[in-house]
Amino acid sequence: MTRMEVLLGLGAAALLAGCQPAAEATGTVDAADDPRVVAASDIGAGRYLVLIGGCNDCHTPQYAQTNGAQPPEAEWLKGSTEGHTGPWGTSYGKNLRMTVGRMSEDQWVELLATGSSLPPMPWPSVRAMSDADKRAVYRYIASLPGEVGEQAPAALPPGATPLVAAAPPAPAA
Repeated sequence: MTRMEVLLGLGAAALLAGCQPAAEATGTVDAADDPRVVAASDIGAGRYLVLIGGCNDCHTPQYAQTNGAQPPEAEWLKGSTEGHTGPWGTSYGKNLRMTVGRMSEDQWVELLATGSSLPPMPWPSVRAMSDADKRAVYRYIASLPGEVGEQAPAALPPGATPLVAAAPPAPAA
């Protein structure tokens, strides 16, 4: 065998080794191998997930009127009376502080794994989160200080007049 044939054979073997069945396919999944955000603490990871996940877009009062500027963290996730209207009617971002306050961490993980509600809630993305990330979000929300706010209004059917419609973003200056 020539040197070139040996090198090609070794390259092919390395390539095939990378094509082995994933752990999920063999039934030997280790929870420690699940993708998740790594931070100095679970609370830090949860804060990051809330921030990049766009949770404030709907669940923080008057966030839509800030044109993307972050409101004070003390206001995050208190629910909103700003309606999100579409073919489904009008939905309102729930007060996640109150939601977390009424359930255990395991109940929260189950809710995020199986939940569904009206748009614009991105349930497919939320369900795809690892349990570790769902727990980090729970711990972050539970750590928020201060007043918890009020419950958001109930969703309205198509054609009903919303209480307060979310304002369109202000034009960039």
